[in-house]
Amino acid sequence: MRHSRLARSFATFMVTVGVMLATALPAAAEDAGANGADTAWILTATALVLFMTLPGLSLFYGGLVRANNVLSVLMHCFSIACLASVLWLVVVYSLAFSDGGAWNGLIGGFDRMFLAGVDKDTLSGTIPESLFFMFQMTFAIITPALIVGAYPERIKFAAVILFSGLWLILVYAPAAHWVWGGGWLADMGAMDFAGGVVVHVTAGVSALVLAVMLGGRRGFPNELRPPHSPGMTMIGASMLWVGWFGFNAGSAVAANGDAAMAMTVTHISSAAGAISWAVAEWIRFGKPSLIGIVTGMVAGLATITPASGFVGPAGALFIGLAAGLVCQYVTGLIKQRFKIDDSLDVFAVHGVGGALGTVLTAFFGAEVLGGFGLANATMGAQLGVQVLAIAAVAIWSGVGTWLILTICLKFTGLRVSRDEEIEGLDIVAHGERGYDL
Repeated sequence: MRHSRLARSFATFMVTVGVMLATALPAAAEDAGANGADTAWILTATALVLFMTLPGLSLFYGGLVRANNVLSVLMHCFSIACLASVLWLVVVYSLAFSDGGAWNGLIGGFDRMFLAGVDKDTLSGTIPESLFFMFQMTFAIITPALIVGAYPERIKFAAVILFSGLWLILVYAPAAHWVWGGGWLADMGAMDFAGGVVVHVTAGVSALVLAVMLGGRRGFPNELRPPHSPGMTMIGASMLWVGWFGFNAGSAVAANGDAAMAMTVTHISSAAGAISWAVAEWIRFGKPSLIGIVTGMVAGLATITPASGFVGPAGALFIGLAAGLVCQYVTGLIKQRFKIDDSLDVFAVHGVGGALGTVLTAFFGAEVLGGFGLANATMGAQLGVQVLAIAAVAIWSGVGTWLILTICLKFTGLRVSRDEEIEGLDIVAHGERGYDL
């Protein structure tokens, strides 16, 4: 009996302590300004977005090129990830997200170079600033990596490195600051939840300019070989699909309903984009292809990205269906009518998709169409701001890319020789083969 009473007393004591801790710990966390749930979710989202580039985008692009160039594409994506990470720490994060003082409308300052002033307890909202730094770093990694699709099989590796580094500093950092870092487009109320303008328009326009200046692949447009591994492309695309949940839902920077809805509409749009692209291909060519359906999925993802925090499921369905049809049409237009060898359709899928989603945000973000993003603006007024954001960032990206490529032409050159292109960049640039058959 005595042991029983002692056990009951101990149990009562532990319950009391547990209640006290459960009450005290959230209060302490609230006092500190940190939120454990938000931090845990953004840690996860950061890993998901890096997963989009390594290995998702790498395999997606790798399967689309010839077998003797597959390793060069993987090398481009991997090297850009390493380079962007270092540059983000040194200066790009500071330019994008710190206060630029009198120039803050245009560019940030240098206060956060090398993460100066940031320790493990420094906060950005309800999460550690070091985590916000890491989350945004993954965006800076994938954006120049998207441009890889414009130049495979014919570009010098030194040009890839020089171009990507300068592009992050001169093009990406200002664009990110304008929209996300408190710059002039943010002040005007531009709506870009996860990167339709900052990521996809910048990458798409830059890819188009680069493709024009670099010139087409040998045999373009009549004698190109089909993708060497559609299966590899499908695997990479599937990784992109999963990783994109971190890209869009993570941009809520909180574990809340905004993140949940962003994830929901992202999935709906990607599925709808895949379906509309495949159906259109089936009608036009008599057969739906694996490459087509996965490209439509990516188009749906790119197009919902700017709208993902502002639209409801019905809007996402329309956006995805429109993405598959519009992006497929532009793909043919660029290559067949304008004869521009944007090899893996970066402009048509990402540039056009990002711009289309940014425009449609002004409509489907309205409450009357199931959205929740136009609290203080009419559709017409918001549309004007959205179009201005697209135009400004597109012009900045195009001019900046031309300038950077002019520098590359002087210091590294852009294109390998004809014989090197025939042999393949795997051996020429890296001394390796993707397959030992």
